[in-house]
Amino acid sequence: MKIIIGSTNPAKVEAVKTAFTYTYSEFISLDISSGVSDQPFSDDETIKGAVNRALMALQQGNGDIGIGLEGGVQETELGLMICNWGALASNSMEPIIAGGARFLLPEEIALRLRAGEELGPVMDDYAKKSNVRKKEGAVGIFTNGLMNRVEMFSHIMCLLIGQYHYKKDLQSEK
Repeated sequence: MKIIIGSTNPAKVEAVKTAFTYTYSEFISLDISSGVSDQPFSDDETIKGAVNRALMALQQGNGDIGIGLEGGVQETELGLMICNWGALASNSMEPIIAGGARFLLPEEIALRLRAGEELGPVMDDYAKKSNVRKKEGAVGIFTNGLMNRVEMFSHIMCLLIGQYHYKKDLQSEK
């Protein structure tokens, strides 16, 4: 089976490969636009970005499955939270979506995002590191390394793959 990943971000690619390791073998990662803001600012926008990436990956990569992973933020009564969503697209069913971990961002980070900055560069500045989004991610910084971006997206991938197999099994029973 040919899996097309709608991103070249190493953390996202590794998450997909980790989740599919025992079942599938061919992976292609493409630089696919999410079709949403560089900094998605709601669950809905983040989901839309993940679905767009998955559908375009499937179409452009001519694969069996397209994967889209998208990170964003969601405003809540408690403050600005990280949100992460994924989508799995195939030709045999509607896109499948799943969400992941959430946590409250420090107000000093939230203020910069609300002012229009993107989380990746803000985290680079805050952590005094480069390419945080391609490595541990904000989750790695704010959990003191107990969770990283690959693990966070791997969790979403397991939710997507599980739903895919469940729906595929239902289709074959009919």
